[in-house]
Amino acid sequence: MSTLAYSNQALFNPDKNPLLRWFLKQTFYAQFCAGENAAEVRRTVDGLKGIGYTGVILGYAKEVVLTDEQTRNLSACDEGPIAEECIRNEITPWAVGTMETLKLAGPDDFVALKFSGAGRQALYALKNRLPPPQHLKKALDEICDLAAKRDVPLLFDAEQTAIQAGIDDWTLQYQRKYNTKPGHAIIYGTYQAYLKGTPALLGSHLAAASKENFTLGIKLVRGAYLGTDPRHVIHDTKEETDAAYDSIASSLIRRQWGPTLQQNVAFPQISILLGSHNLASVRKAREIRAGPECAGTELAIAQLQGMADEIRKKV
Repeated sequence: MSTLAYSNQALFNPDKNPLLRWFLKQTFYAQFCAGENAAEVRRTVDGLKGIGYTGVILGYAKEVVLTDEQTRNLSACDEGPIAEECIRNEITPWAVGTMETLKLAGPDDFVALKFSGAGRQALYALKNRLPPPQHLKKALDEICDLAAKRDVPLLFDAEQTAIQAGIDDWTLQYQRKYNTKPGHAIIYGTYQAYLKGTPALLGSHLAAASKENFTLGIKLVRGAYLGTDPRHVIHDTKEETDAAYDSIASSLIRRQWGPTLQQNVAFPQISILLGSHNLASVRKAREIRAGPECAGTELAIAQLQGMADEIRKKV
């Protein structure tokens, strides 16, 4: 798959080889992706809801994964012809694609937003923990305004650690602005349980929400960048990651500080989305959620399409 993704040879390029494109569309693509246009997406969504899902997460699938050299050599790209190129070829298509995705979402659906898809200006600002550049900020404001108007929550995705601190900054900025309804978030941040620093980070965000009186939207996942994140920032074993995930999820659902999440403030209003393919974790979360003391917490449980879609039927 890596060869097909980066090959310069026409034979191995799905955009140049129609037979290869057809094969991938009918196999790998159909397994994991909702569709290339609105009609295909709607058919996929209808199929998923037909087997029992109450909502779906839609995402405009554009992402940049940087090598170490690319990370070091990022530039601002905010002046002259190169800035115009970034806006025309990177920010604008990403914004349009995300807005169109939002328009496809319905009640109980979510839309995932990946900042790296906006291109070089976004990556430079995130790496250096700068505010969103002017044209990107305008696009982000329009996207968030539409999400709020349609009441479709936006999931700000986690990405590589090289830019994650910047993503966390932007996430809190937009949560403060849009998450004003108690117990119902429009903007969610993503927290990866495989990172050793996640409990402290999430705890600080929960404390900010408590002190500033906004609802914190939390998408909790195990982690997605094992191949690119520095190994020392990740838990040493899968068992440690599992324990961190389950402990964090338990505290969130109960809205109580625990052995993993600890702060000296009142627990804030939150909305939770648990992303997991781990049946044990899903069952634990549902058992906790069934308790009467947890009835007021907004909670959804989700998984990636094509990766054990039937897990919902088992719980």
